[in-house]
Amino acid sequence: MRGKEGKGVHVAIIMDGNGRWATQRGLPRVAGHRAGVATVRRIVECALDLEIGCLTLYAFSSDNWRRPPAEVQSIFWLFRAFLRLERERLRERSVRLQVIGRRDRLTKSVLSEIDKAESVTADGTRLRLRVAVDYSSRYAIARGAIDAAGHLQGRLLQPDLLEPLLARVMEEENGDVDLLIRTGGEKRLSDFLLWECAYAELFFADRMWPEFDEDEFAIALEEFRRRERRFGGAPASVYPATSVSESSAQ
Repeated sequence: MRGKEGKGVHVAIIMDGNGRWATQRGLPRVAGHRAGVATVRRIVECALDLEIGCLTLYAFSSDNWRRPPAEVQSIFWLFRAFLRLERERLRERSVRLQVIGRRDRLTKSVLSEIDKAESVTADGTRLRLRVAVDYSSRYAIARGAIDAAGHLQGRLLQPDLLEPLLARVMEEENGDVDLLIRTGGEKRLSDFLLWECAYAELFFADRMWPEFDEDEFAIALEEFRRRERRFGGAPASVYPATSVSESSAQ
């Protein structure tokens, strides 16, 4: 499956609804996060089967620090366990794991597991799996703008100069998203890949993330295939069969 400019499709997922899924079943919220990890495993395998180029998962936003400390602690415990238990399987399947987001607020134990997982899977070529942790798109854009401005070398800061430099910085780190999926019934982006989703197709699923399965993933991708992506242009049907120059010559 190909995305923009012939590259492998970049799918991003806001994995929403873990806590609500657990609460509806009378379970502690951590049970929902644990079930969500199992869904991650299934969707990664599905992405490999469908030859997705890049899969970016929104695991923990910068705003999620506002949650009760016990829940935050359980999320990071599960995250460390996922990295430790899955890194070898990801390596065997040629999946390159990358963690995006801030790292200055993560504990040494979390950083250690991230470094090991990224190192072990660094040679993966079948799928780039990116996990967003302590991630804020606004923060990422602000940081990118600072990096881009540094390349102006004293020239007057103007949008026409800054935008292509910023685009280059953001492209190097993330790349454009082709399809954004959000589970859990909510319909918002929640500060996730705002720059990269400028022309992304959006798919909102009512199912909570622990319930999201291979069939629902396939439905989202099939709808993506059916959509006409114009990137600001007009539909082909708007233009006549002959070109403007041909029409002028007649």
